[in-house]
Order: sequence, then structure tokens, then C-alpha cells
Amino acid sequence: MSRLAAVFAKLEKDGRKALVPYIVGGDPELAITVPLMHELVRQGADILEIGVPFSDPMAEGPVIQLAHERALANKVTLSMVLELVAEFREADQSTPIVLMGYANPIERMGYQVFADRAASAGVDGLLTVDMPPEEAERPTEILRAAGIDNIFLLAPTSSDERIKKIVSVASGYLYCVSLNGVTGAGHLDIDAVSEKLAGIKAKTKLPVTVGFGIKDGVSAAALAPLCEGVVVGSALIERLVGGSSSLTNAERITEAADLIGEIRSALDA
Repeated sequence: MSRLAAVFAKLEKDGRKALVPYIVGGDPELAITVPLMHELVRQGADILEIGVPFSDPMAEGPVIQLAHERALANKVTLSMVLELVAEFREADQSTPIVLMGYANPIERMGYQVFADRAASAGVDGLLTVDMPPEEAERPTEILRAAGIDNIFLLAPTSSDERIKKIVSVASGYLYCVSLNGVTGAGHLDIDAVSEKLAGIKAKTKLPVTVGFGIKDGVSAAALAPLCEGVVVGSALIERLVGGSSSLTNAERITEAADLIGEIRSALDA
């Protein structure tokens, strides 16, 4: 059983929901990433999504776009993100790690090379924002052969036909976008999300996580009954970089991870 499957199975058994923080590898500096990953787990994260820095992160709002820019200014590459995962694995062999990003860096590396290196580093899943399911057959085969789940986004505007196509190739879990727009935008419409999730769940047994617009324990707890997990990105990155410039790296990590602790408590309550 994969790490992702094991985590979702245990959460279901325990009647709990997955908490999935998203950070960008190497933001705001390379030295922060691995210690932050460990602290997020200590505060209750079940799965970690690590963004691969990219020059044109089209699905992201201003907060995460700036995180990509900072990481690129630090010269962080896909190879370096894989090295960060391998470093994390030296002390944590159980927490699933999903890389989230865009097709270009992976295609430049080559899917077979990426899959081999990612599996060796300890990556469990890949979510490629701009990979349509119509073009995913061969990459999915390569990833699955390496034991890596290919995870897909579902949008509020996804048609029934589109959902069926995506669930036919996806594995690990599905990431349902809670609202139209980019990450960190808008306000949650719980009724609309509930209706969309009902349509998705009728077509698959894969766990479904929800992201975009989850900012705190209240918004996370409101969505939790509808899905198997929640993803927190923009609000977490704001905590990480939004404090005083005089904060040490350790203080920044504590400030950011405290948000995950707050959301964990709200979910479990």
C-alpha cells in the first residue's frame, strides 16, 4: 500500500480529515524548507504538497506567485526540490509528499528521468496543474510504474464528461478547486462546493481534497464534512513571509506552522 493510500485509510478509520499544507520549495529561502516540512507534520499535517518553482504559475494568486518568484530568485530548480524531499526522508519515512507544479520543468527533465529520481527521493504523487487528462496517458504509465500517483485538479466548471475522463486516469486523490479563479481568491460558497463534490463522488471512490480559499480553522471545518481533506496554501505562505523582517528562520517556521496547528484543532473538533 502506498503512503497516500495508507494515510487516507487510517484517517477514514479514525473518522478524521486530511490536512494538506502547500508550500513552495526554497521559499523564502532554501534553508527553511525541510525544517518547515517537519514542523508542519508535528503540527498535524497528514500530507505535504511542495510547489516546484516555475516562471509562469498561471493558477496561482499573488501570494503564491511571489513565493515562486522568491524561490526562482534563490535559483531553486526541480532537481533541488527532489534533493529537499530526499533530505526530509532521512528523518520521516511515513508522511506522503506530493509535488505540485507545471509541465515544463518535468518535460525538460524527461518523465522517465523524473519518475526514477522522484521515486528514489521519496515522492509519492505528482499534481501537474497544466496537464490535461487527454495528454496524460503516457506520463501516468511512467509514474505508476515508479509507484507515483498522478493527481489531478477538478474545477467548479468541470463538466460531467470531464470529471469522468479525469477520474479514469487519476490515482492517489483528487484536488477539487473550491471556487473560480486563482489560489487565495474569493470567498467559499459551501452549498456550491457541496453540490460539486456530490457529483464527483458519484463517479469515483478516490479521496477528494478541497483547496483554494481555505484560510483558517473556520473555513476548513466548514468544508471538512464534504470531503476527505483540505489544502491550505496562500494563508500558510502569508504567515511564513508576512511577519517582521527581523524574525529568525525558526520564528518564521513557528509562525507558519502554528496556523496548521490551529486548523488541525478545528478539523478534529
